[in-house]
Amino acid sequence: MKKAQYSPPATLRVAMRAGNTPPLHYSSSPITIVSGGQTGADRAALDWALAHRVPCGGWCPKGRKAEDGPIGLKYPLKETPSESYIQRTEWNVRDSDATILFSIEPTLTGGSLRTREFARKHGKPHLHLCAGNDTSADDLRTFFECHDVKVLNVAGPRASKEPKVGQFVMALLDEVFGVLD
Repeated sequence: MKKAQYSPPATLRVAMRAGNTPPLHYSSSPITIVSGGQTGADRAALDWALAHRVPCGGWCPKGRKAEDGPIGLKYPLKETPSESYIQRTEWNVRDSDATILFSIEPTLTGGSLRTREFARKHGKPHLHLCAGNDTSADDLRTFFECHDVKVLNVAGPRASKEPKVGQFVMALLDEVFGVLD
């Protein structure tokens, strides 16, 4: 049986300020967003991708473990052999082309800090975007212009640590990759 190939909607465009600026994603194949499915930044990226018909997935801990209980089946995640968050964190970094870390606070801690360490270990481009930085959208656009990213790992704090991080992720992805009618 032939697998259906994803075709992004014709209205998917990069929301660039300058009208003549080339799009962030140059090939005909769409970007895929991966994350570990935790509440906060991870879940917001998956929700954004699903809402905009952008392919998504990633690794999650065995049992679909997250701080709010098992991760819903609407999220197309694969379980690691371990219940450890750290294994899914490393595997998502390892299996992606680049990682974007979103946060409200300017300093990364906990799992977000480990994500950056894994990106360095695996030689993957990575970028930390903080809500307090007015240039986050431009920084993300520049990052995509400099790196050939087809699979993007999105990471950041869980909702219990930074309750507004999900809103930041959604707003920034809308601003940079927004869907035009």
